[in-house]
Amino acid sequence: MSGGQPFLEVKDLKIHFPTDDGLVRSVDGLNFSLERGRTLGIVGESGSGKSVTSLGIMGIYNKRNAQVSGEIWLDGEEIVSADAETVRKLRGNKLAMIFQDPLSAMHPYYTVGKQIIEAYQVHHKVSTRVARKQAIDMLGRVGIPQPDRRVDDYPHQFSGGMRQRAMIAMALVNDPQLLIADEPTTALDVTVQAQILDLMHDLQAEFNSALIVITHDLGVVAELADDVLVMYGGKCIEFADAVTIFDRPEHPYTWGLLGSMPRMDRPSQDRLVPIPGLPPSLINLPTGCAFNPRCGYEERTGGLGTTLSPELSGAGGRKHLVRCHLPTEERQRIWLQEIKPKLEA
Repeated sequence: MSGGQPFLEVKDLKIHFPTDDGLVRSVDGLNFSLERGRTLGIVGESGSGKSVTSLGIMGIYNKRNAQVSGEIWLDGEEIVSADAETVRKLRGNKLAMIFQDPLSAMHPYYTVGKQIIEAYQVHHKVSTRVARKQAIDMLGRVGIPQPDRRVDDYPHQFSGGMRQRAMIAMALVNDPQLLIADEPTTALDVTVQAQILDLMHDLQAEFNSALIVITHDLGVVAELADDVLVMYGGKCIEFADAVTIFDRPEHPYTWGLLGSMPRMDRPSQDRLVPIPGLPPSLINLPTGCAFNPRCGYEERTGGLGTTLSPELSGAGGRKHLVRCHLPTEERQRIWLQEIKPKLEA
């Protein structure tokens, strides 16, 4: 990373939800930072806290039904403690979000153009004619053909890939400095996925925006991310640059994610290996390491895996952090001698 100040800095972020069954600790002490022009991939299974993190940064949770604590600094402004009006002015202007399903995120009763126009006029005191021209220009920039005609179409008249492009246009119409994409390619076929990823990469370079990509798809991470944060049970369990995550990962959960990812760069006769078991309940997390019931190496921790929650600490490099009781040397040995040969077989 360069030596500049982080545009986004998250410090000890906790997002808990009181329920009749107990307290849901969806995000439980998350720390990371992100500079403009760089991309952070946040990965993990469903229920790991990825999307809750993104919505927390957007300031969408109502503090009456969610317990939000910690700090989120956006361009020098703290937004957890900010009032709702301050956050609303930032949302869509300094930070914007591309949602997983644009058909449900966009209003079905209004044309795509009207929704982009409204998003623009919230932050710019301009006429509808000027805002409409901006909407048409933006639709053209994200690759929608005949944007001057399609601007008057409704969301259901767009294909899945074109709807996602329209959602990106609406998110980018105010030139946000932070863009969050929550599973941006999940519902799209692989050809359209590649087009959307290329588009996001090009637009990020053009706008020099900070980008957070929330996904369970490590292929998306490999394509876009500079750094990767792996989440499990509401916590970060591994953080490193993308090259390190793919070449020298050190957490057993990350090994499991890599083992369950299809490889297209080499032939393989073996079936994919899923991670055994299910993600933990965020109400009743296992004692000790949250991953211990699914971990094949728990017996090598000398009992710590089931009794003590591990701290996030430095691993093989300055930026490589891992939450695991196994010693660094043991993790590196397991990766090189036991895991990597299987993945490359």
